[in-house]
Amino acid sequence: VAAWSLVEQGHAVECVHMSNWEDDDGYCDAATDLQDARAVCDRLGLDLHRVNFAREYRETVFDDFLNEIRAGRTPNPDVLCNREIKFGLMLRYARRLGADRIATGHYARLDRTEGQPILLKGRDANKDQSYFLHAVQTEDLTDVLFPLGELTKREVRELALRAGLSVSGKRDSTGICFIGERPFGDFLGRFIEPTPGPIVTDKGDVVGEHQGLHLYTLGQRKGIGVGGMTWADSAPWYVAAKREQENELVVVQGHEHPLLCSDWIETGPMNWIGPPPLEARNAANLRCQVKTRYRQTDQPCTLICEPGGRARVDFDQPQRAVTPGQYAVFYLADRCLGGARIARTGRGRMTGLATAEAG
Repeated sequence: VAAWSLVEQGHAVECVHMSNWEDDDGYCDAATDLQDARAVCDRLGLDLHRVNFAREYRETVFDDFLNEIRAGRTPNPDVLCNREIKFGLMLRYARRLGADRIATGHYARLDRTEGQPILLKGRDANKDQSYFLHAVQTEDLTDVLFPLGELTKREVRELALRAGLSVSGKRDSTGICFIGERPFGDFLGRFIEPTPGPIVTDKGDVVGEHQGLHLYTLGQRKGIGVGGMTWADSAPWYVAAKREQENELVVVQGHEHPLLCSDWIETGPMNWIGPPPLEARNAANLRCQVKTRYRQTDQPCTLICEPGGRARVDFDQPQRAVTPGQYAVFYLADRCLGGARIARTGRGRMTGLATAEAG
């Protein structure tokens, strides 16, 4: 639909299909996606270029993913893929083809009224993808178009049907290609040796055995393998912490257990999209909103810039299952300011009484 809309506007359009992962176990849908891309291009009378970035993807995105997992963090490779591959390698490839701009189907918008591109949320709040674009360099958004940014997913499907595109009823894509529908633990077992250890409560009682801390994420409920203790009540168990040195997985009972909540975080280096707000440039406290995971409702916070481009973030209300390795992405209303990886989380206002540190 992005290609169709640009053709309708009178642009000379050529299409690119990227192959970023090579695996023969049948879980990746890249071959089917290529067939769909060909069908769309045939329908619209457009040229389709094929490019293989699998080596570069492994060296940048996938190696980073494994390193984060080994360090006990929970990475989001889609963010790095956007920065390094889609708006890095693909952008440069398109320029070598002679393209003036690149367009993608992201549900996001760009405002260029002040010169530098400003990233805005997509109109469809349920599909907004600005969270995944926050790490893209400002200069790499200069020649980018998001034709779907003003549309809802329903409107996009209706346009695809009206244009006679075979993908109008295709199910939404979810997750990342190299994992797809395969069992996550089995996949990681090909690259990371299992390191079993005790599952303990916050009081130190051993209640089970985990198969490797890298297989669990904070706030996780399903798949822990804990339950049936006669001395415990029937409330579900959740992952509250990973103790790397002891190789212990800490679990607690109850969705709102205090150990599942954080009052503040510290981040790695910030990536700002467009000029940072005046408060950030002057190292003052910036009142804004933050998401610590995709689809989360914007949460009011205070962002404090620190040396080295890092940031300290105080939440107005404690936040549940904030996870090192994930990304904190900041907003002023519809504007995405940028974001950074979460390095540490803590409880207690400005005291750091208890922390979960990445690495």
